[in-house]
Amino acid sequence: MTTELIRIENLTKVYRNGEIEVTALRNIDLNIGKGEYVAIMGASGSGKSTLMNILGCLDRPTEGYYYLEGDDVMGKTDDQLSTVRNKKLGFVFQAFNLIPRTSAAKNVELPMIYGKIQVEERERRAYELLSQVGLGERTDHMPNELSGGQKQRVAIARALANDPPILLADEPTGNLDSQSSVEIMEIFSKLNREKGTTVIVVTHERDIAEYTDRIITFRDGRILSDERLHNNPSAFAEEGLKDGEGAAACL
Repeated sequence: MTTELIRIENLTKVYRNGEIEVTALRNIDLNIGKGEYVAIMGASGSGKSTLMNILGCLDRPTEGYYYLEGDDVMGKTDDQLSTVRNKKLGFVFQAFNLIPRTSAAKNVELPMIYGKIQVEERERRAYELLSQVGLGERTDHMPNELSGGQKQRVAIARALANDPPILLADEPTGNLDSQSSVEIMEIFSKLNREKGTTVIVVTHERDIAEYTDRIITFRDGRILSDERLHNNPSAFAEEGLKDGEGAAACL
């Protein structure tokens, strides 16, 4: 039986601008178990990114409840939420969000600095994580010296810096070509399968969502469908990757 990791009850989010109200989420109920690999799908404006921001403790709902490992997240102060983000959540964004004039290794070290990890351990772990995503020889490269796919690998390594149980990826392949997208999704799949990391991917692309084991589709702020993909083959295995191109062997 899967251990419950995330539970959302009657969640509503309303954005207000003067007298204008926009309801982004409407009475959402949702459970995600430990070790699940989930895609949240929907068109622009469907509410999927709003949900991701709430799951990531970057925003608060207008109404409803969010429990993370049984803990009432919404009852926490901003400082407490910051601690939750640093210890329990890893973030990967479409735009990579790397610090431009900072090496790949130093970008990966950043969450560990906030976590007050000693310098020697930070450096060791940054090299280890970059090696795992196939960038062990590019630790000193600046972001402008890396391809889009390589930048996203650095972002994944950074997201894993404090070994969080949950990885949240918001349109992680949106700025990548098809080959790089395959490689990034391959990394997520291997993290989920071999390390048991709970991976939640927001996407508007069905072919990306099909890498996961469960697809939750949003429309107009509501859950339209919640589909579990049984006997789902490894999608990337069907892409015909050439020897040396895949990222699976890096983890």
